[in-house]
Order: sequence, then C-alpha cells, then structure tokens
Amino acid sequence: MKNILYEGYLGPRIPREVAMKRIQRVIWEEMTDVQREVLLAYYFQEKKIPQIAQERGVNRTSVARALHRAEEKLRRYLKY
Repeated sequence: MKNILYEGYLGPRIPREVAMKRIQRVIWEEMTDVQREVLLAYYFQEKKIPQIAQERGVNRTSVARALHRAEEKLRRYLKY
C-alpha cells in the first residue's frame, strides 16, 4: 500500500538555500550562453518561446531545444 504523503518522494530533501546555490552554480558555470539566456528569459522574464526566438532571430525549434537542454542539465546536476 502506498503512503499518500510520500508519493513521488525522491529521497532526502535539502535546505532551500543549498538548492538555490546549486541552481545558480549550474546556471552560471555549466550552461552555455544560449542555454542560460533562454532559460532566464523563459522562466524569470516570463517570455514565450516565439517571443524569445523573434528577439534572437532564430527558429522557435532552436529556442525550444536550448530550453530543453538547459532544463535537462539542471535536473542532472541537481540530482546529486
């Protein structure tokens, strides 16, 4: 029988401050310039993919791919 409170639990939780430092390190040290710019524009400036693509002068697919790779890199580095 599943415990409802722990559904999706992936292990011990780390303090928010530690998680934020890890996120910042990954964004500034591990991502390419394009990945960083797209990730920050999408999540922090709340721009849509077509808008980012138009501003950068590239195809929407390129922006979506860069965003996906940035998110995967974050997930991979935050796993440990």
